[in-house]
Amino acid sequence: MAVRIRDIARQAGVSVGAVSRALKGQGGLKEETRQRVVAVANALGYDFGRLRNEPIKRILFLLHRQHNIALALPFYSAVLLGAESLCRERGIALSFLALGPTDAIEEQIKLHEPDAFLCAGFFEPELLALLKSSGKPLALADLWVPGIASVNPDNVQGGYLATRHLIDGGCKRIAFLASSLAHFSIREREKGYRQALFEARMLNDPALEVIAPSVMSTEEGLTLAVKQLLALPSPPDAIFAYNDSAAMIALRLCREVGIRVPEEIAIVGFDDIDAASQIRPALTTLAIDKAELGRRGIALLLDPGLALSQQQIPVTLKVRESSLGNVR
Repeated sequence: MAVRIRDIARQAGVSVGAVSRALKGQGGLKEETRQRVVAVANALGYDFGRLRNEPIKRILFLLHRQHNIALALPFYSAVLLGAESLCRERGIALSFLALGPTDAIEEQIKLHEPDAFLCAGFFEPELLALLKSSGKPLALADLWVPGIASVNPDNVQGGYLATRHLIDGGCKRIAFLASSLAHFSIREREKGYRQALFEARMLNDPALEVIAPSVMSTEEGLTLAVKQLLALPSPPDAIFAYNDSAAMIALRLCREVGIRVPEEIAIVGFDDIDAASQIRPALTTLAIDKAELGRRGIALLLDPGLALSQQQIPVTLKVRESSLGNVR
């Protein structure tokens, strides 16, 4: 027989109402009591999927503190606005929380009393496991994990298109610049980069694939990584950066040392944030419909039939001045 709330209440020694609040993550309970109720529910084999039958009225949009907020917000703010637009259409309240593994996560989440979670970008497995243990609907945007609904840009195709564009333009030493290969999207973009090189029968110098040191801030690490590239005995004639913020750091450093872009080195980014078309030279990049990414993430939460769905949205190469000098 299916485990009922009253069964959990009896085993945990609390009221039926307390069990209901604990399973829904609502306030009015001590954290110790909530954890005991959830542990009993898990031990008895309670079907947390039954909570999905209740309408979602509050969704919490989560962003990891590992993202340098100043660098990440041009991308994720657009994703957040897309999520908010669908929530507004459906009469759902959306709130935002940036968190990290050292935060009092459960206490912070409880303040929002969410019915569901949308995680944007990188999250450790431990954090995702904690969110899943609540039994509430969970979806990912710009991240992929087996068994959790997600929506992502076509990162592999984007990495391929960026690199193919540089190859077609005559570039021979194409560098890949990344902050961390722990991020799903960055690993996928690197796959596309390597696929394009493989198809062109280009054996790339390992020194041209650089990862920012993890002991530094993202901006400091990327700055050091670009300086290492430019100081190579045979420096690159092109840089494919994992996102636009990294590409702009490369543009700035080239300008500081007198390397002309695109005449001496071509640079391509990813994401097509607003600043990409406004800087000079304007940045070649892969455009993502960021608002659609957010809307799709919310849609995954609202439709129980999409609980395990893995979706992709296409990307588009936007060729601008930062790579045009190498195109023949």
